[in-house]
Amino acid sequence: MRISVYRKAHFNAAHRLFNAHWSDEKNREIFGICSSPHFHGHNYEVELKVTGALDPESGILIDLKKLKDILHDKVELRYDHKNLNVECPEFENKVPSAENLCIEIYNLVRPEIPSHMDISVRLYETPRNFVEFPA
Repeated sequence: MRISVYRKAHFNAAHRLFNAHWSDEKNREIFGICSSPHFHGHNYEVELKVTGALDPESGILIDLKKLKDILHDKVELRYDHKNLNVECPEFENKVPSAENLCIEIYNLVRPEIPSHMDISVRLYETPRNFVEFPA
């Protein structure tokens, strides 16, 4: 029997959607006001979904405290109150879009979850704008 459990976390971070290989005009055309050289911030919500077989002896899939600790240690401490463009080396040559940030979070938490369990990460940039990886 397969079941999914979820854990949410929160962090605040600033970023600028900007491709250094493009002109300022093209960056404004593609990213609009989000390409402002003065950055802007979001109150991100991240949701980690873990799916797998229920352990018949314990009655649980995975310890929710473990998921809380993983999100805190791997995501919140890394990104909370950071400028993603400036302080996070993974975005040195990559646009810190919600899509790229979601993939990075997945890559940070995937090694922490047993490999026989499937995971997905959903990242809310705003209450109405969110991305999910894998799709």
